[in-house]
Amino acid sequence: MDWVNAGRLEYFGKRRNEIHKQFDEAYGEGNWRIMWRWGKEGKLIIHYLSACRIYEDAYFIDSFKREEIWHELSANAKNIFDYDESDIESGLDYLIQKGPATHIQDIAIRNVFFRRGQEFEGKELIQIRSHSSYWGQMLSPGRVPFHLPEMIIQPHQPGWWENNSVECWYQDAKVLQIKKQ
Repeated sequence: MDWVNAGRLEYFGKRRNEIHKQFDEAYGEGNWRIMWRWGKEGKLIIHYLSACRIYEDAYFIDSFKREEIWHELSANAKNIFDYDESDIESGLDYLIQKGPATHIQDIAIRNVFFRRGQEFEGKELIQIRSHSSYWGQMLSPGRVPFHLPEMIIQPHQPGWWENNSVECWYQDAKVLQIKKQ
């Protein structure tokens, strides 16, 4: 079955389930999917887990560029979450998404710790989300620089994230595909 790009997608946030329902109604269940464009011209189309690996790689590289922040997180956190404390149940698995919004940054950070052979040693459950909090300012995907800015699809879409951040890449690359009839 062939798939056709139906266009770039906007940020879903907590509206993810509502938007997915709208796609089901418009195209039929199983007749649409969300993919990501990759490459300098975005000609390669990749699945969610590949997008998550690229997203995670940005955090991995950041963990070497700003080691002091990552050591501080390790010393203070017993674990981390994005939207809800139940996000911890995802562990290292990007496919476990129980809340109303997709959360990737907490899983990416846990995977970076795993890849580096490090652990959380602190006592706090830390939320990595809001730019108004210290940890959100340090490790929100809207603030962490994307490691391959030349791969970000142009033009940038407006949003709460900074240009050339991990979230900028993730949102700018996201496309809707529908089954070709």
